[in-house]
Formats: sequence, C-alpha cells, structure tokens
Amino acid sequence: MSESSARREPPPKSGERLADWADGRLGIYQLAKSQMRKVFPDHWSYMFGEICLYSFIILILTGTYLTFFFKPTAAEVVYNGSYEPLRGILVSKAYDSTLHISMEVRGGLLIRQIHHWAALVFVAAMLAHMMRVFFTGAFRKPREVNWLFGWTLLMLGIVTGLTGYSLPDDLLSGTGLKFAHGAILSVPVVGTYLAYFLFGGDFPGDDFIARLYPVHILLLPGIMLGLVAAHLILVFYHKHTQFAGPGRSEKNVVGAPFMPIYMAKAGGFFFLVFGVLALMGAVATINPVWAFGPYRTDLVTTGAQPDWYLGFSEGLIRVMPGWEINAWGHTLALGVIIPFSLFPLIMMLIAVYPFLEAWVTGDRREHHVSQRPRNHPVRTGLGVAWLVLYAVLLIGGGNDIVATHLRLSINAITWTVRIGFFVAPVLAFVVTRRICNGLQRRDREKALHGRESGIIKRLPHGEYIEVHEPLTRAELYTLNAHEQPAAYELGPRVDDNGVARRFTVRQRVRARLARAMYGPGTYVPKATAEEYRALHAGWHESERVD
Repeated sequence: MSESSARREPPPKSGERLADWADGRLGIYQLAKSQMRKVFPDHWSYMFGEICLYSFIILILTGTYLTFFFKPTAAEVVYNGSYEPLRGILVSKAYDSTLHISMEVRGGLLIRQIHHWAALVFVAAMLAHMMRVFFTGAFRKPREVNWLFGWTLLMLGIVTGLTGYSLPDDLLSGTGLKFAHGAILSVPVVGTYLAYFLFGGDFPGDDFIARLYPVHILLLPGIMLGLVAAHLILVFYHKHTQFAGPGRSEKNVVGAPFMPIYMAKAGGFFFLVFGVLALMGAVATINPVWAFGPYRTDLVTTGAQPDWYLGFSEGLIRVMPGWEINAWGHTLALGVIIPFSLFPLIMMLIAVYPFLEAWVTGDRREHHVSQRPRNHPVRTGLGVAWLVLYAVLLIGGGNDIVATHLRLSINAITWTVRIGFFVAPVLAFVVTRRICNGLQRRDREKALHGRESGIIKRLPHGEYIEVHEPLTRAELYTLNAHEQPAAYELGPRVDDNGVARRFTVRQRVRARLARAMYGPGTYVPKATAEEYRALHAGWHESERVD
C-alpha cells in the first residue's frame, strides 16, 4: 500500500522547492496568507490615487531610458544633427542631446513626450486625489500622517517637474530658470548666496544643469519613492475610507479582497493608464524644444508659460504691483518676495488643515467612513475657494496669452485678476456653502417624505398632490448616517460663585473657529427618527379613516 501511494505522489517540482525554501527562511506563506485576503472598500474616486502611482512608475521607466542619451552639461558645441534649421548653431550639450533624443534616437521623441505628459498627469492626479480626501474628510484620525505624506509628494512633484522642465536648456526652460533666479535673488539677506550656490555663479552660470540633473534623477525621486512606499504601507494598513451605507461602520470594511480581485483590477488599470499616456505622447506634441531654439540670455520666448502646476506662482508674480522698499542701503523687492512667500504659505495651510479641524472639534476618535461633502459646508466651501483662487491666478499667469487670444487688454485682465484674488474665493465659499445647505434640505425632505414618484393624486376636497414613494431602510440610513458635531463653547463667563472666568487666547480662537465651522446656520439639522415616525403615523391614521 505504501509503495502504490509513493508512486501516486510525484516529487516536488523546482518551483515548489524554491517556494518551500523561501518560506522556511522568510515566512512568506504566513505573511501572504494573513494579508493577501485583506478586504478593501471600492469606489471610483480611488482611481485618482492609482493614477498617481502608475504615472510615477511610468515616469521612472521613461526617465531611466532618457538618462542613457541625455548629457547634463552646459558646455557648448556646434549642432550638426539632423534638424536642418539649427545646423551650425552654437548650443549646449544638454540641448544638443535633447535634440538627438527627439530626432535620431529610435522612439526617443515618443518616450520624451510620454515622460512629460506623465509628469503633468502625475501632479494633476495628486491634486485630484488630495481634493477627494479633503472633501470627504478622509484625512481624519488615523490618516493625518498619510495626508502629510501626500502633501509632501505634491510639493516634491512640483519641484521635480520644475527641475526636469529646466534641463533641456531651450529658450522656454531658460526663461523659466531666469524667473526662478530672480525670485531667489529677492529673498532678503541670503538670496544672493542661494542663487550663487544653485547656479554656480552669475546667471545662467556653467554648473546649473550639472547640479539640477542629480537633483532631478536621484535626490527628489529617491525621496518621493520612499514617501510613496510609506504612503502605500499606511494605505494598506488603514485601508481606504468607505462611504456610508448599510452594513458599513467605523469598525468593519465592506469590499473586495486584495487578492485576486483588487490586484487584478489594479493591474488592468495600470496598463490602461500606460496606454492613454502613450497615446497622448504619440499624437499630442508637448515641449517642442526644436521650435524654441537654444537658450540665450538676450532672448525671451513669445508667450512663455510654465507647466500648469506652476501657474499659481507665476500668476502671483505677474499681478503683484512692482513695489520696492529701500532701507539701509538695501532694496527689498516686495513685488517678488510677497508672491514668492504666499505660494508656500497657502500650500502650508492645506497641510495643517486636518490638525486644525481636529483641534477645533476636539474629536480624537478613529474614522473609517467617508463624509459627503454637502454635510460639511464650511470645509467644502474652503476647498472650492482654494480651487477658485488657483484658477484665478492661473489666468493671471497666462494674462498675455488670454489677452492675445481673446483680444482683450492685458491691463484689464491683470486688474481683474487682482480684484478676483480677493473677491472670487469669498464668493465661491459663500455660494458653495449655500449649495451644500440646499442639498442638505433636499436630503432632509427626501428622508421625511420619500422620493417624488411623478404620480399626481386628487384628494376628496379637490386638492392635487404628488404621491411620494417611501425610501427603503438602506436609503434612509445612507442619508442620515452622518454626524453633526456641536460647536465648542466657552461656557458661562461667570462661575457659580460669581467669579469671572478667564479664558486663554487659545480657547477664544478655538471657540470662534468652532462657531464659524459648526455653529448655527452652518448646516441643516438632519431628519430624526422621531420626526419620521410622527409624520408617517399621521399618514397611516388618515389611511385608516379613508
């Protein structure tokens, strides 16, 4: 019997032996068994984060290919490549190698354009992903650290895009570098030293390409790679927040297992993103350096514009009045230093918002259920106001293009942007908050009276009414699952003994912010179970009388 069973069991194959060997030393099987079946919630908005990841991977792949051919030096050579209009012109080796990649390397132009489009999509997807997290409150405990990781990735992505945009040494990138050089020089006291260190001397300098190159391909991507890994580890540990619905709570997760469903969908989506970026790179020209020509300090490209994610800072500089202060023999260029300081300041407010909201509410609980934007009108209004501010300054950053294409006065556009900088975000906040309150009222009416059926009924006394269909318990739960926190209050100014209480500045500020965010008029009270029962009990009684 033992001999027959031995014949039926073939010896383990090489793959099985390798798996057993690895499991005995690394414990892979037990780790996979406990983690690969982990359940993740599913929603279409999670695709923004996946687009970020896949674009980053594509950037690394295409960037690695480009490093084989790019020469990061400003040393000058005579161009003798295949592009006839530039033959015989003195150019830098960086520009010469960029033309070589675009014109002569097999697939070089396609890879270059995929790389540039992936950079734009990467930053755009990060912004969309962060706005999704912001509007749904997915940054709350325990995900505040991951919010900071994402914010840091956004800032590093912008800086990495600027450094990569500047490497080809064409006329457009040189104009952008001149803009950055002037902004750095405006920094009081240390601006000159910073510019000298970064550019290796007076602009344009001989070392700036050689210094930007390792920063672009090693330093910044290395930091970003570490942050992406840490971000994904925390996402895997905490999982995505899930939207309210039947069976979903802060203590459970409703979704699909990581293996094989989630991984199969993610793998397919990666190739879809890669395909779309390849199509964009093949049919949509971007950054045609041969049309701009090599950089010369005495020339500026007509209609020079940075990539869209730097339009915010460009707009701040262009619409700021050229104010200057002369003191103690030094000139402080307020027209540059104020916009140069505003950009990181506004971005910093986004970074600290989760901690500010947690401090105002005093909420220390863990949250794993997303919030509907309409149920937090102030937060949603602040997010929309920031986006409107960005859009206004983006128009300011391209005021010359807008003026020439729409045949408008550039002075009129500049003054419109200056006024819009202060007025447009406030209007956007007010309008958004009112829209959110209107949607809350609609949800309240829908929860109490049901869904409009379109059926008109005539009552015995001649009145016409529309029949409403009652909602299911699942729909009622989804509409009323959100919390409406009460605003923090200081309490009575006098205690029980008649002694005036003293409040710190911190307490007063917290109370004012809480009243502005969660005080009276900031949200519509949701329908309660008592209101629903009282209303429907009256309906049932009338039906019995009939």
